[in-house]
Amino acid sequence: MNKIVEIKNLVKTYGSKEFETKALKAIDLDIYENDFIAIMGPSGSGKTTLLNMLSTLDKPTQGSILIDGVDITKINNKDLSKLRKEKIGFIFQDYNLLDNMSLEDNIALPLSLDGVDKKQIIAKTVKIAAMFGLTEHLKKYPYQLSGGQKQRGASARALITDPKIIFADEPTGALDSKSSRDLLESLESANQRNQATILMVTHDAFSASYAKQVYMLRDGAITARLNAGRDRSEFYDRILKLLASMGSGSE
Repeated sequence: MNKIVEIKNLVKTYGSKEFETKALKAIDLDIYENDFIAIMGPSGSGKTTLLNMLSTLDKPTQGSILIDGVDITKINNKDLSKLRKEKIGFIFQDYNLLDNMSLEDNIALPLSLDGVDKKQIIAKTVKIAAMFGLTEHLKKYPYQLSGGQKQRGASARALITDPKIIFADEPTGALDSKSSRDLLESLESANQRNQATILMVTHDAFSASYAKQVYMLRDGAITARLNAGRDRSEFYDRILKLLASMGSGSE
């Protein structure tokens, strides 16, 4: 199995020596092709900081992050932008769809910007829209869509370039329970059928139960890991018990 992300001794500190705060403390984590990993932890645990490091939005104080074999802490901004464009897909809590474009054009945008052949763009857009249950909504504009439909559209856009890894930041945070379930089932399908590799940061145990592994962060360090079994409801119960033992509830 190919290693997509390799994190070694990752440290992030803020402030001066007298008032230094360690947001991340010597994190080691490997993510392999077709993994679906959820990162959980209470507020201030470091999960957002970790995601920012991985998605190239911030740089670590110490350590290395390899994405598809490239250490993103050591390359220049031009190469970093190229890697971000070619290797990483992003799913944000607030959708980031363009209001003046149809859902179809929003999903197809990364391919259009890359100059991909129009027939190929149409074929890929139709295929991935079907996977996310959006076929009948392709001609609609974002204002005509529900929150769940927008988020599934944003997810389809993130996957259309076949990135090496998808980073999802609280993807169900703004959704109701049905929309959350629809999105999570779509991501699960993308992982199982299309071999997508996903890292999701979430505070929600239900969302995390769709992952194959859950890592718990606390005070900047990984304190626990849970592996999914065959039964998702049983995995959900184990996640809740671990959260309760940490005294963090669903936060």
